[in-house]
Amino acid sequence: MASRDKAVGVGPWDTEWAAERAAEALRYLGRNYPECLENLRAMDEHETAAHKAALLGDREGCLEALRGYMRAGREEALEIRRGAA
Repeated sequence: MASRDKAVGVGPWDTEWAAERAAEALRYLGRNYPECLENLRAMDEHETAAHKAALLGDREGCLEALRGYMRAGREEALEIRRGAA
């Protein structure tokens, strides 16, 4: 029974798709919150989560982690801006 050996709905992972989504997230941050790129450590947790989701082939998990990455970058930039004011 080969169908038992494969998880339903799971196909080969598209690494190009994952790389494109990650690049989009970085472009968004660079365009809107460039200050955050000075401290990428603030986003490590989300980057790690995105990487783990990508390794598992979990598109939704990867997207959610990248959204968290962008939120963390935005928060870091806003904190920097508040300190500069």
